[in-house]
This record gives sequence, C-alpha cells and structure tokens, in this order.
Amino acid sequence: MSHGADQRADRTATTVEFTAAGSLRVSAAVARSYFPADALVAIARGGELWLMPLVSTEGGGLLLKQRNQEGDRSTLIWEALPPGVSPVGERAAIWDHASGALRVDLR
Repeated sequence: MSHGADQRADRTATTVEFTAAGSLRVSAAVARSYFPADALVAIARGGELWLMPLVSTEGGGLLLKQRNQEGDRSTLIWEALPPGVSPVGERAAIWDHASGALRVDLR
C-alpha cells in the first residue's frame, strides 16, 4: 500500500453546518465519534478550520451543547474563524486520524 493510500485510509468524510448567527452544528454521531468530552479547540489553517477534541471541559476550549433530543451539538464558533470568512450552511469535513482533527473546508 502506498503512503497516499495510507493517508486516505485514515480519513473519514462527514459534514458540519455553520449558521448565520455564527454557530457550528454537528450531528450526534459526529459528536460521539470525535468529541466525546463535548469540548474542542478550533484552529484556522489555510482554507480549513481544524476542530481538535479536548479530553475534558476543565481546560476550557469550546463547549458543545446538546441542541435537541437526538443529541446533535452546537457551539459558538465565529471568533475562531479567519477574518473575512463567514461560512453558512453545510461544509465538507474529514477526520484526519494522523492530526487528531476534524478538518472542515472553509472554501
């Protein structure tokens, strides 16, 4: 298996949603899979927003709050976005196992 194939095998595609009010919404399945402590840090890198899980809510970061009975989560994200970037709607995201981050395409 080539190095490129190894990288693809470590990545799982999903989507997240940005609202006009500046929130990020993730499904219950995404929250359970990647953010089990309901806490994350967001870092803008290039044309992406990297969402990295925290081990607990004690260290701060962005808290994911349950928004419905299905267990979907949301957090206010606008402050972590690069200047001049205001995504609204669903965006492609990929879990990058090697980096330990959900990488969201902002373009």
